[in-house]
Amino acid sequence: MLESATAEIERICREAVLHVVREKRAKDIGIPEAFIPYVMNSYDARETSIYGRFDLVFDGKDHPKLLEYNADTPTALLEASVVQWHWMKDRAADADQFNSIHEKLIAAWKKTGIRSMHFSCIRDHDEDLGNTEYIRDTAAQAGIETKHVFVEDIGWDSRQKKFIDKDGAVIQTMFKLYPWEWLFADSFGPHIAESGVRFIEPAWKLMLSNKGILPILWELFPGHPNLLPAYFDNRFSDNYVRKPFLSREGSNVSIVRNGTVQEKGGTYGAEGYIYQEHMPVPSFDGNYTTIGSWVIGGEPAGIGIREDTTEITMNSSRFIPHYFKE
Repeated sequence: MLESATAEIERICREAVLHVVREKRAKDIGIPEAFIPYVMNSYDARETSIYGRFDLVFDGKDHPKLLEYNADTPTALLEASVVQWHWMKDRAADADQFNSIHEKLIAAWKKTGIRSMHFSCIRDHDEDLGNTEYIRDTAAQAGIETKHVFVEDIGWDSRQKKFIDKDGAVIQTMFKLYPWEWLFADSFGPHIAESGVRFIEPAWKLMLSNKGILPILWELFPGHPNLLPAYFDNRFSDNYVRKPFLSREGSNVSIVRNGTVQEKGGTYGAEGYIYQEHMPVPSFDGNYTTIGSWVIGGEPAGIGIREDTTEITMNSSRFIPHYFKE
């Protein structure tokens, strides 16, 4: 059920992106107006996407429901891939696992035709570095020559009109574990289009990685079994979730349930909010679990489970491995 649901959600998400492009609704989902042409050009060029992660709520009975799509900078990849696979082999060698992440990553890199590229994340962030180095390793296994550069060490060569690493080498292709909205806001943001860098994940994924896609999905597919009702304005009197377009790790998310409000602070919200029907997250001994279902090269590839002490999953959540037995 999780695999088929993931494939179906990916399908309707691609249709939603096509709708945004055709109907010129990028501004509706919070994409900065100055960068809309760049995002649209990225889509028109069908720039390569390697991976993404759906966050699903699933009670084992009803259809899995989409909470949001981490389509730009998803993490917990290393844990969901090789870490939980080796855990299963140590604990239950005869069991099975919904997990083909590692193999599909290597296959996806091979299909890109890329020969060399830079891999980048911010300095002094162990989780981001671990995820970046893991995906860099899968690219190397696919035969790509790789080089790491921290975001803080990337410079702009005004003569060549190119981004360069700390050694002065021109950056032509780059995997970035750094959100597109941060790139656009940076001082070097205006140079992105003229630099000619081929980015992974590409700019068109910004149409999926922000919560503004959720009301559009519901508008296009009302009543879909894998979606929760979602709107740009609040049509709920109770039992709903308010989410900023660009929130990460639960920041500024509010859950209104039975007249009470649970909220996590943060720095998001100026870009606008969406409102989504609240569906209770399964709880086990006070631990609330959400499923991260991975899409690699456009195909379902496996799941990871995270648990937290609240229904708002934060960066302090714990990763829970899984396996199946007959």
